[in-house]
Order: sequence, then structure tokens, then C-alpha cells
Amino acid sequence: MRIELNGTRVETGAITLAELVAERGFPETAVATALDGAFVPRGARADTALAEGARVEVLTPMQGG
Repeated sequence: MRIELNGTRVETGAITLAELVAERGFPETAVATALDGAFVPRGARADTALAEGARVEVLTPMQGG
């Protein structure tokens, strides 16, 4: 399916947000996620289904300033 990940269109075989995080190699415990503009807590990712055209944001913390 095609989704938008961090502003870029990508193909994915993931059917849940948790699968997408793992598929893309993001560290599960060190990212924040949002689906179509709504925050999704880590505990809810496995139950959050992706759909064609979904807009997903995966944010990682950055150090510095």
C-alpha cells in the first residue's frame, strides 16, 4: 500500500503502525508517532491499522541546541 511517511510517499507491506515502525527500522521506544495528524501512543501502535493514503509522522528526539 502507498502511504505518506514524514512527507514522502512510500510503499509498505505493513498493516499496522507498529509494523511500519519496525519495517522502517525506527527504535520502537524512542519515537513518537502520529497518524493523519493524531498522536498515537506506543501502546496503541499494534492496534492502529494503516490505510491507503494514510499520513504518518515518526519523530525522533534530537540533541543539541
